Amino acid sequence: MSGEARSVALHPSWKARLADELASSSMQTLGNFLRAEKAAGKRIYPPGGRIFAALDATPFEAVKVVILGQDPYHGPGQAHGLCFSVLPGVEVPPSLGNIYTEIERDLNIPRPDHGCLLPWAMQGVLLLNAVLTVEAHRAGSHQGRGWESFTDAIVRMLSAERENLVFLLWGSYAQKKGQLVDARRHKVLKAPHPSPLSAYRGFMGCGHFGIANEVLRRNGQTPIDWRLPARVDVERMLAKR
Repeated sequence: MSGEARSVALHPSWKARLADELASSSMQTLGNFLRAEKAAGKRIYPPGGRIFAALDATPFEAVKVVILGQDPYHGPGQAHGLCFSVLPGVEVPPSLGNIYTEIERDLNIPRPDHGCLLPWAMQGVLLLNAVLTVEAHRAGSHQGRGWESFTDAIVRMLSAERENLVFLLWGSYAQKKGQLVDARRHKVLKAPHPSPLSAYRGFMGCGHFGIANEVLRRNGQTPIDWRLPARVDVERMLAKR
């Protein structure tokens, strides 16, 4: 995996901390698997250069809030390396639509005209999937291939080396990974997943976005502006990256 890792965007603050993980035998095996899948003609999302996009957009020292997803969207053009996010022009997926609905209810922020969450990432919201790749049209297809131990290492590092982060854990999968977080050092907020199958069992009304900002203010940090710029502005932002 180390050879592939050099060809994708990855912020130096993460690259230094994850060097041993990237060079590990499990990541080498994962890299071999991904190359074999591509050689077999399978379409893998997100595109190779965006696999580590979450770690490139939000440097280690800049993280304030962590949102943990499961694995990337598996439809054409959807996944671009940030959990729950899609590029401008791609239809907003149902889970993200429910996230917008809760933000509007919680903070009276109107829904944006796109689904790109890069502006959150650039403010310190780490949008990390537990599994960083997926085969087209096969949700969960790369689970158990090695990504989980890699992203476990990321969560452990954040828990041990940072203080007063806010972890937003939606659904049982994220909450299981949240067991790696020291709740004495960080604020851990839990709710059902925003999927249409579960959002109305407690995600709606959870108030996590306002609570996260209150925690940040209490600890002397600038809160997250959960409003998203207009699509045209986000497109300009993406063009500069």
